[in-house]
Amino acid sequence: MSTRIILFILFIALNSPANERIISLSPSLTEIVFALGKGDSIVGTSSYSLYPKEAQKIPIVGGYENPNVEKVLALSPTLVVGQDFSQSTLEKLKYFKIKTLMLNLRTIDNIKKSITILASELGSKKGGKLVEDINTAIKKASKNKTPHSVMIVYGLRDDLRSSTYIAGHGIFFEDIIKLSSNTNAYTATSTNQPVLNYENIIALNPDQIIILHSHATEPNVDVKKALKAWQSIPTNASRNNNISIVDENYLHIPSHRVALTIKRLSDEMNKNYNSGNQQ
Repeated sequence: MSTRIILFILFIALNSPANERIISLSPSLTEIVFALGKGDSIVGTSSYSLYPKEAQKIPIVGGYENPNVEKVLALSPTLVVGQDFSQSTLEKLKYFKIKTLMLNLRTIDNIKKSITILASELGSKKGGKLVEDINTAIKKASKNKTPHSVMIVYGLRDDLRSSTYIAGHGIFFEDIIKLSSNTNAYTATSTNQPVLNYENIIALNPDQIIILHSHATEPNVDVKKALKAWQSIPTNASRNNNISIVDENYLHIPSHRVALTIKRLSDEMNKNYNSGNQQ
């Protein structure tokens, strides 16, 4: 075999997808890479990359908002993929000639587009099926026969005197509220993750409150005490017993599993909603 042929074979081997070394800077992107069949190429992830279970064995390079650049460099990645909030980190890595890819996962359309882009980048043929699953969930989303205002709360706490984070505008949770023929209780035009106090919640007076609980980040919350605290707030939701807690581990993650979130939350807005006698 000639030297030229050997060098050609080595070039192909070294530049093939099998030798890709990927670092994911968010749990959502970690999930998508695995779903695209490229999980074996991930050499580093961010904190809270818990799904699938194989992701928990991969070295962590830091939080998704503040990854450790030195740890990233030590893993010799061929591609670092992050969301738009990781822009500063991705810009730093460009100085080291590391290939980066920044994606936006805020809305359902963003998620579908990002899956397509990442599938193309990684040479995966599975992106189309993931997007198709999301489109199917959109078509099958439960439509509420009694349209009402919904407030989606991030996290479960039993002390509501401090700040409460809710889903605002330009985010996939609001997309799901609208898919279910309802409206977001938050109407101000400010941010996609508003912070409310006790008085703000009363002023919004949502017809339904859905609280997203995560055992991974809130393992010690007294669920009964927390629910009682929410029921004590004078709103249409509390008067008509329209406050519920959902705790599936995928709800907070804007990945291909948003298909599951669409079904879970649209069902919650429909089957568990009591129109009552609202004021």
